[in-house]
Formats: sequence, structure tokens, C-alpha cells
Amino acid sequence: MEPPKPPKNQKGKINIELTEEVAEGIYSNLAIITHSSSEIVVDFIKVMPGLPKAKVKARVLLTPPHAKRLLKALQDNVMKFEAQYGAINDPKPEDGFPPINFGGPPTQA
Repeated sequence: MEPPKPPKNQKGKINIELTEEVAEGIYSNLAIITHSSSEIVVDFIKVMPGLPKAKVKARVLLTPPHAKRLLKALQDNVMKFEAQYGAINDPKPEDGFPPINFGGPPTQA
């Protein structure tokens, strides 16, 4: 026996719930990205000036194909943002961003 088919107008749609707590979001001004053979991990961190310690505020684990789709979606949104509001300046370490050392191999964000 086949499972029931969704109505035509619902096919391929996902009902997504956004709770109030998650809708508030978190602030992050640094992302550290690492990977294994099966996943890509993105840690979102809040670094505050003058404080020697920063906390990971959220961790997102992605499959490599999903990470690639996210990359494309971010590139598309940044291009649209810059078309509307102008170029985004990319801060450089010499502009005062603090050096970060996690004691392991270097990573790139």
C-alpha cells in the first residue's frame, strides 16, 4: 500500500516552524569553520573588545553538499546586498581585529 500523497499545492513544500527564542537570533562577529570527511562544522562566536576569552554562541553541522548550497546562497545574498547598499568592506588584521589562537592547526573562516 502506498503512503498518501500530499495535495498538489503542498507537494515539495516543508512546513517550517520558527520559535520566538530562535527568531531572536544570536550575535556573532566571528565564524570558525572546520571539517571532517563527512561534515563541515561552523562555530559562530562573539568576540568582545578587551576581553581575552570569547564563547561559541552556536555550532552548525552541515553535510558537504548542504554546505556548498549554503555557500552559493550566501554569495547570492551578498551580491544582492552590495547591489542595494554598496560594497562591504572586508576588515584586515591590521585594522585591529584581534589575533585568535585555539592551540590547534590553523583554520580559515
